Amino acid sequence: MQANDAPSPFSPVTIGPLTLRNRFIKSATNEGKAKGGVVTKALDHRADRIKAELDDARRLKDEAAKLVAEYRERRASAEREAQEIVTSAKADAERIATEAKARMEDFVARRTKAAESKIAQAETQAIADVRAAAAEAAASAAAAIMTQSVKGPVADDLIAKGIQDVRSKLN
Repeated sequence: MQANDAPSPFSPVTIGPLTLRNRFIKSATNEGKAKGGVVTKALDHRADRIKAELDDARRLKDEAAKLVAEYRERRASAEREAQEIVTSAKADAERIATEAKARMEDFVARRTKAAESKIAQAETQAIADVRAAAAEAAASAAAAIMTQSVKGPVADDLIAKGIQDVRSKLN
């Protein structure tokens, strides 16, 4: 066989019932017959590196899961706190509204009482003014009648006494 007639180490070959797709790679990797075990060591190193990377990935995944759980707990805690703040604010608003209503009712009651008191004072003053005017009118009328019907010093005494009596009774 000449050099050109030899099969390529990369072409398939059949040995008995077994067909090999690639003789060169098979013999170097599977048989462990590479010079100094370079291919096998390289594959072992690569397998170790891949295993380390997978271990790192698992560790990072676990850390990420822990962080996600922690952040979810923080979010739930913040939501609970926010709900408590809202509930507290609503209670405070209701309390303030109730207090304001009570103060307003008290204010209106005091103002109403003050207005009623002023009205009562005005009524009392009006009655006193009407009585004083009536007494003055009665005294003037009595004086006019007495001066026309009685004359002299007796008349003057009667008029003064009558005016005094009318004033004291009307006031």
